[in-house]
Amino acid sequence: MSTDDTTRRGGFHTAPEGNLGVDRGKVIGDAMRVTSRWAGRFIIVAIAAAILFWVLSRLWVGLLPVLLALILSTVLAGPVGWMRRRGAPSALAAGVTLFLFVVVVLGTLAAIAPSIVSQVGDVVDRASEGIGEVRRWLAGPPINLENEQIDDAIRQSTQWLQDRGTEIASGVFTGVSAVTSGFVTLGLVLVLTFFFIKDGHAFLPWLRRVSGRTAGRHLTEMLTRIWVTLGGFVRTQAIVSAVDAFFIGLGLVILGVPLAPALAILTFMAGFVPIVGAFVAGALAVLVALVSNGWVTALWVLGIVLAVQQLEGNVLQPVLQSRSMKMHPGIILLAVAAGGTLFGIPGAFLAVPVAASAIVALRYFSEQVDLRTGDLHPEDLKLATPEGAITARDGERAAKDHGVTSDDTNVAPSTTTHASHASSRWWRRLRGAIRRR
Repeated sequence: MSTDDTTRRGGFHTAPEGNLGVDRGKVIGDAMRVTSRWAGRFIIVAIAAAILFWVLSRLWVGLLPVLLALILSTVLAGPVGWMRRRGAPSALAAGVTLFLFVVVVLGTLAAIAPSIVSQVGDVVDRASEGIGEVRRWLAGPPINLENEQIDDAIRQSTQWLQDRGTEIASGVFTGVSAVTSGFVTLGLVLVLTFFFIKDGHAFLPWLRRVSGRTAGRHLTEMLTRIWVTLGGFVRTQAIVSAVDAFFIGLGLVILGVPLAPALAILTFMAGFVPIVGAFVAGALAVLVALVSNGWVTALWVLGIVLAVQQLEGNVLQPVLQSRSMKMHPGIILLAVAAGGTLFGIPGAFLAVPVAASAIVALRYFSEQVDLRTGDLHPEDLKLATPEGAITARDGERAAKDHGVTSDDTNVAPSTTTHASHASSRWWRRLRGAIRRR
């Protein structure tokens, strides 16, 4: 066996004695240096992310109306743009669109309010009857709790509530404050939405002037993609939620379940929180049916809810959702869980749009990297703006300046070097044979 061959000892490949190639310590040291650099970068990014989340938690009260207004603007910007293209002033188009939106929402709520008021008392009465049935069931076999034990438990619960009357009162005042804050937030969202849909078309030109040509072009393309993605997401969720609300509400009306209009609207609103919202709204509909109509109707409602959700998940979402908007259900669940944990119900509502925006930004960054490595060309991309076409051509030009060609991307450097060495050795042997002749 020659010294150029590796030997196998104990099932492992070992280098020849003397380490004639590159020093092993240098190879290991280079690997450690690369690992340490990437570890340092990861630590810096993690610290920056932690600081960002801390700042967001402190500014959440002011940031929430802005995010809600942006999402609402993606829906209302279409009608405003249509009116502006036909000669309407921006302020008039924005005002008319926002006014019609508010009228539709308030009209819908006013239409269902009488039925809700008239049926709430019936639901409460049925709930009281249900509690009495539960009490009689506990008193019978196999549990056989005596009435005295049940009365003692009720008295203890009442005493516990009385002892904590102060806490409950403070909670009520906190709830009133939250409602007041909610109205203030709603008003601020409407005002911000008006300005966003009125002056939004001038934002990107202003951003290009402030940030400069190169950064402005990248920001224009990326933010336009995010805007299109958010608009498609909101419209898709609205259609899916409307279909869910219609069929579930129709089933509740046919089965005679009280509060069917209110439950249908709640199903529509909960549909904007993927996976979790549909589950909560369906569980509430089943609970109301159980209290008001009994086990049989509750089982029918459960079947309707499951059937509609299967239709949504297997037919509506794949058909209506854009290819660029597809996200794995695991990412959706993690985003909703993280948003709900950090920022409550508004965080769960905004989690998926924020995650979708982050994914669009990461895809854009990946495209720019692939353009500079020669793996992508401008004609391979679906660009949203003329500025995006310019940045794509700049990326391809940078790849050519670095000597990257399509042949280089298909042939590994080590393979090319090995082939050139092999051909040179073959040519030297051929010339030696000719001389010997």
